[in-house]
Amino acid sequence: MTTELECLAGRLREFARVREWERFHTPKNLAMALAGEVGELVAEFQWLTAEESRDPDPETLARMRTELGDVTLYLVRLADVLGVDLLEAARAKLDDNERRYDAELYRGSARKAPPS
Repeated sequence: MTTELECLAGRLREFARVREWERFHTPKNLAMALAGEVGELVAEFQWLTAEESRDPDPETLARMRTELGDVTLYLVRLADVLGVDLLEAARAKLDDNERRYDAELYRGSARKAPPS
């Protein structure tokens, strides 16, 4: 992880430790909490038009920002508990997607690539 992500993971680790919450921060519980926060983020987009979603009003954007923060915190905490380097996992997934979705074959297409 990068230094900033490592610092954030460390702060989250300490946040849980001083509250004696480590026993609750199991991968299962963190994944479920992450899914809940993603749901709250999605709810902010639910009834917006495509255009409104690109340029939300300031109040909606503030709520989206809060939910994105929640999603990020749970994702970083989950990765830390599992010992996963989040940026390395993302890089590996992007490398895989670049192999699977050849730009010439998939340009302008929303079709899914066959399983690798």
